[in-house]
Amino acid sequence: MKIVFQHDHPLPVTTYGGTERIMFWHMKELVRQGHQVVLIGNQNSLVENFGITLIRMNKSDHNNWKHLVPPDADIIHLQYNHTVDLPIPTINTIHGNGMKGETFSSNSVFVSKSHAQNHGAEVFIHNALDFSEYPFVNENRDSWGNFLFLAKASWKVKNLKGAVRACKVSRKHLHVAGGRYWWPSRFVTSYGQVGGEQKLKIMHQCDALIFPVRWHEPFGIAVLEAWAMGLPVLASCYGGPAEIITPGVGVACHNEEELIQGLKLKPNFSKPRQIREFAQEHFAIAGYTQKYLNLYKKIIKGEKLNSSYPSWALSTLAQDMLPF
Repeated sequence: MKIVFQHDHPLPVTTYGGTERIMFWHMKELVRQGHQVVLIGNQNSLVENFGITLIRMNKSDHNNWKHLVPPDADIIHLQYNHTVDLPIPTINTIHGNGMKGETFSSNSVFVSKSHAQNHGAEVFIHNALDFSEYPFVNENRDSWGNFLFLAKASWKVKNLKGAVRACKVSRKHLHVAGGRYWWPSRFVTSYGQVGGEQKLKIMHQCDALIFPVRWHEPFGIAVLEAWAMGLPVLASCYGGPAEIITPGVGVACHNEEELIQGLKLKPNFSKPRQIREFAQEHFAIAGYTQKYLNLYKKIIKGEKLNSSYPSWALSTLAQDMLPF
């Protein structure tokens, strides 16, 4: 099968970029399974050593790249909402929440069950990791004093303020990776945007991930990253994280008081190795790719993935802050 992807920014990414990492891992896995993969992408992308064919875009191609699509492509896989006016089937992975009135392709795939339902859709595939990028140190972590915030700190719905407040009240230390926390505090260490070895080093210092989002989180790739490193997760009860958390690997908290209680007194979590194995069993990139291959085949046959055109189905706006 010949699968075409398109992305404006250089791949692979080195710091922030969950969407880009998942896309790149999926492309590599497709190659490993014997498929032809083409990226219509940034001239600075370094993907050819991974068996991916790069069609370099010029500046003028960014808003009009369809003339670069090989005519013998079997399917086009986009990571955003866009219709390609070509006689080649297209599938769209939707990573974010839609705006009111925005309509998505009937061949859109969402990243969690709740994410799909919030858009009136049926089809979803949970995100996944390439675990080779998350080397595991087998250690029996018994401490419970250092916690990780791994998200875009400037985005209010990610609730950095709530994470800081919970750590201050419980007198625990918070390590902020993904942006800056500008107010000096002996309870907070802020690293800014991090990636690669630096991010892994920070994660090795921590005992769990705090993920207290205050919106309908589509998925939450940071949850999988924490599990890959053997860290349990203390999350809010909204969206994708609450959907995939099970006893032993995390807790979905209904309010800040429950989060604080979990920080003060460690819940009964599995050992780090067991948490890692849980993540590998359910969220490995090979399984993710196989699920997409099954959808590719359906679309190429002319089937529609969703019975209607998805759109934001809730009465509130996607970015509205939810109580916590």
